[in-house]
Amino acid sequence: MEKAILIGIQVQGTVRRDVEHSLDELARLTETAGAYPAIRIIQKRARIDPAHLIGPGKAQEIRDIVRTEGITTVLFDDDLKPVQQKNLEEMIEAKIIDRTRLILDIFARRARTREGILQVERAQLAYYLPRITKKGIWLDSQAGGIGTRGPGERKMEVDQRRIRERMARLDRAIEQVRQQRSVLSKQREESGQPVVAIVGYTNSGKSTLLNCLSKSQAVYADNKLFATLDPTTRQVKLPDGRIALFTDTVGFINKLPHALVAAFRATLEEITRADCLLHLVDVSHPDYPSQIQTVLRVLQELQAEHIPILTVYNKKDMIPAAENRRLELHDHFLVSARTGDGIDELLDRIENIVVPRLSPHKLLLSYNQSSCVAGVFRLAIVKKQRYTERGIRMDIESTPASWKKIRSLVKRKIAI
Repeated sequence: MEKAILIGIQVQGTVRRDVEHSLDELARLTETAGAYPAIRIIQKRARIDPAHLIGPGKAQEIRDIVRTEGITTVLFDDDLKPVQQKNLEEMIEAKIIDRTRLILDIFARRARTREGILQVERAQLAYYLPRITKKGIWLDSQAGGIGTRGPGERKMEVDQRRIRERMARLDRAIEQVRQQRSVLSKQREESGQPVVAIVGYTNSGKSTLLNCLSKSQAVYADNKLFATLDPTTRQVKLPDGRIALFTDTVGFINKLPHALVAAFRATLEEITRADCLLHLVDVSHPDYPSQIQTVLRVLQELQAEHIPILTVYNKKDMIPAAENRRLELHDHFLVSARTGDGIDELLDRIENIVVPRLSPHKLLLSYNQSSCVAGVFRLAIVKKQRYTERGIRMDIESTPASWKKIRSLVKRKIAI
């Protein structure tokens, strides 16, 4: 296993604890990518060094540590500018990787569907583009990440023009995906089924919650960062019997690369089309308040802040009873997706948010219109159904929009 050294910077105005928490997360990212975070260093500086990020003196110190400790990779918790990476690579005899590049490596490993692979490659190329010289370089010399599966493995000599052409082709392919998603979303809207998008920080338990709600283990869930990338939708029965669609989305993270947000916009648009956002918070994490702010910032960037948000604190089984009581006193909603504790109450709360007010109606269908019965069941709640000499009588409850669709479905043969 590769040994890595993690580098964090505490500039003037930042709190050391925040830097330490960020390095904790970088360590988990490093382990997820398949390397061992052997050493951590936090440098306190008045400002960022424009040439080396950490300054030439600290860079030489790291070079000596790399040589004596057998370090193969140096990971920076902050993004490196191309000139900084070039200078550090010339000074330190090890792979130099910043946080964005590490996350891209992990996404490249985790992408499974064609859509995910396209989006990750688009983000990778956007990252590598400013690091290509005018003369052109071998991409594999820049792509030596931790277990990388980046475009550098192709060992193709590329230049900026060819990268831009490839990015343009990827943009067109991703746009086709977006259009396909729009068609599916329109079909869902026509079905009248509410859509709930589960959002949250990575590893907050979103996939586990979706499995719990849908009473299925079909969605892959693991205690890893970015265990799933591709959105998954499942039907969930609400307490009154109606069906809602719940979608698990890719997790957010602090310092989420802008290239990833741009590349995954087609996928993240699933969030903007939801009737409700279920913001899942890992309450067992020591720094969960800052994780909440990170998620809210990304939602604002996606222009999804207008959608109703239900904040749910997950993993209540992993915190002390005293902390449970404190959170409950502040009217926080607590659940455990792993044990199912609080899930019934959660579904009640979601139902109150996403299900519009229903009105009672009486419906009479002739036996020639019996094929409409399935459509009525899909669009409304059927309270009573009777077969009479005149036809099929149904007592239903529906929203105004669904009632309009039912009237159109059975045309004018309706008795109220």
